[in-house]
Amino acid sequence: MIKKIAVVCMLLAGSGAYTQHRIHGKVEDAKTKTALAGATVTRLSDRLTTVTDGDGYFSIVQSNEKAVTLEIRFVGYETQQVTVKPGEEELLIALAEATLLTDEVIIVATRAGEKTPTTFTTVSKEELQQQNFGQDLPLLLNWTPSLVTTSDAGNGIGYTGMRIRGSDATRINVTINGIPYNDSESQGTFWVDIPDIASSTQSIQIQRGVGTSSNGAGAFGATVNLQTNTLKAEPYAEAIVSAGSFNTQRYTFQSGTGLLNNRWAFDARLSRITSDGYVERASSDLGSYFLSAGYHGKNTLVKALVFGGNEVTYQSWYGLDEATMKLNRRFNYAGAIYDENYNVVRYYENQVDDYTQHHYQLHVSQKLNPYWNANMALHYTRGFGFYEEYHQGDSLKYLGLPDYTVGDTTISAMDVVVQRWLDNHFYGTTFSFNYEKDRTNLIIGGALNQYGHARHFGKLLWAQFADAVPSTNYTYYNGSSLKNDFNGYIKLHYDITNRVNGFIDLQYRHVFYKTAGLRDDQSSYAVNETFNFFNPKAGISYTLADQSMLYASYAIAHREPNRTDYLENDNKPKPERLGNLEAGWRKRLTRYTLEINYYLMNYKDQLVLTGELDNAGYPIRANVGSSYRTGIEVSSVIRLNQALTWNVNTTLSKNMNRNYTFTNSNNDLITRNTPIILSPNFVAGSQLSWQINRIVTASLLSKYVGGQFLDNTGNESLKLDAYFVNDLRLNFRTPFKTFGMEVNLLVNNVLNVEYAANGYAYYGTAYFYPQAGRHFMAMLHIKF
Repeated sequence: MIKKIAVVCMLLAGSGAYTQHRIHGKVEDAKTKTALAGATVTRLSDRLTTVTDGDGYFSIVQSNEKAVTLEIRFVGYETQQVTVKPGEEELLIALAEATLLTDEVIIVATRAGEKTPTTFTTVSKEELQQQNFGQDLPLLLNWTPSLVTTSDAGNGIGYTGMRIRGSDATRINVTINGIPYNDSESQGTFWVDIPDIASSTQSIQIQRGVGTSSNGAGAFGATVNLQTNTLKAEPYAEAIVSAGSFNTQRYTFQSGTGLLNNRWAFDARLSRITSDGYVERASSDLGSYFLSAGYHGKNTLVKALVFGGNEVTYQSWYGLDEATMKLNRRFNYAGAIYDENYNVVRYYENQVDDYTQHHYQLHVSQKLNPYWNANMALHYTRGFGFYEEYHQGDSLKYLGLPDYTVGDTTISAMDVVVQRWLDNHFYGTTFSFNYEKDRTNLIIGGALNQYGHARHFGKLLWAQFADAVPSTNYTYYNGSSLKNDFNGYIKLHYDITNRVNGFIDLQYRHVFYKTAGLRDDQSSYAVNETFNFFNPKAGISYTLADQSMLYASYAIAHREPNRTDYLENDNKPKPERLGNLEAGWRKRLTRYTLEINYYLMNYKDQLVLTGELDNAGYPIRANVGSSYRTGIEVSSVIRLNQALTWNVNTTLSKNMNRNYTFTNSNNDLITRNTPIILSPNFVAGSQLSWQINRIVTASLLSKYVGGQFLDNTGNESLKLDAYFVNDLRLNFRTPFKTFGMEVNLLVNNVLNVEYAANGYAYYGTAYFYPQAGRHFMAMLHIKF
């Protein structure tokens, strides 16, 4: 198969593939020298178009020996045309700001800049689009440094997750346009609730470590900051269709008016994604939408956004023990109904998770004078849904029911169908004031949010003995929650000299959390906690003569326990404290970029995963006293020649619990240093791209993840094996005068490696989440 693909690529390349010349360049802000990610670069002779990457770089074919004229566009900046003479191969293009206030002001308060002494990666819209065949967002970020992805269904659609530097999703702060996205109680992020959000995303910045102050839950491993689509000056329409293995299908349509009357713009997107999943019955039926309306004035920006989605996924939360995985890697315990000999006789058809989420955002930005900008946002998120399960032999006591008597027989357990509901509201405001003059860049900001009217309750839909249930849709448990979260911060960048920049970031955060009620086993719970956190950060950057930069920073962060921490721990959980040292060097040139950084993350009372899950599939955590993560990250983009580009990164780390105490299989009490659960010591990613000609690009995408322990004891029998997976991607881009068409092919796991990307330990037994072997996706993308 690989040989056939290689032959096709060579045939398509033709003799001209080896004589073409390429123009490399960088697009930046003329005033601040900040890289402009997502700027459009068009060759006017035939409208061949490319987009700058996350660092502002682009590469485009110089089609002949004559001079070539390029047009560079970026929203909020003056369009510029540049004529490139034969022999010119490297450009630096500085764009001047236009008269309109741009969308970038919305997220400037929560993003790191070029001089910010922290470790970050920016992913552009173009990079997202190349990989977006319909998988959830974590899969599209899989090749960024220190990031490991998981998929319950095994093919990247449905419930997915990511860990950065070994920190799971509950410890990664996520914002969308500066608005918190993490669930307030679980602190997790559920990308399945907003499927295909990548199609409405302009760029993503990943800050590893504590990062800069943000809104919402504190960052204990990383911050992921999404900026949704910015203004497009011209009208457009796009249709995307994807299809592939496991009956996977994706349909996306989006369009926009462009800038009307030099002020107004409207955009819309609808998406539908369905898949049977690699794991048996792990189906997904996902729908989403995105609407925006904006007013763009010289000094004023008003933008309203409405987006959301609905997901119905068949449960695949439980994984497989090793013995079952050897017999059938695709087996799924969920929904199985057994006879008296524990043989599966059938499956419950509606063993699903069904959740709906709607987001409303209103952003207002005002340029007060040449030095001050003010930004404010109002937001509201509505979420509701359930998961439904067939339970065999459920105790009536756990359903809040007395024993049931039929004749002389007393019945204390029966088969039931239950729904466990979550119904919540999240609303609030964020704000920032930005001052920039001469050597000073000051940001004063904050947020006030409430997670309220939140209910956790269970319904009994069906019972084996209907007379045992007092009413239809009987509610057998009920609880309510309230969480208030306020934070305020001051960030100051100051140019001490022309080469030295100092950075100070001070944040105060206040959290009040209250929850009470009955659990699904009829036990009661009550939590009433208040936290006050001070999170200071400071650093320095130094620009060398060759335009490379050295930086170092130290940050302190605190984080409160989540709902599961309170409900699943015998001991009251403590808040966590993290001290994070970052030091690095980065150099970004047209031909290559190179970044090297060291990190040390010292935790006190870190809430680490125990390896176990609660009955809803959520990971259980416990305080471990003292622990640390330390490592070196190296990342580079190398333009090897006119046609070859290599984007590569690697992380070498050590992740340890200090003096961790546990009981071994002989009931001996052991205290020693142990590795932290699900924290590989070696992670590497690679994207090797070959632009065969002006139409075809072939890419080999590789990911290596080292071994990962499934608990905190260092037990070799409870461990995920290391894996090395390769994908092959072909992009066919055919630009026409009136429309553009792309055909993309993706061969996932081209070497058909059998591996598991996630797992847990339950009473000394390891459970794994197997991933799909070789499978295929194809995508047609038409732009009008």
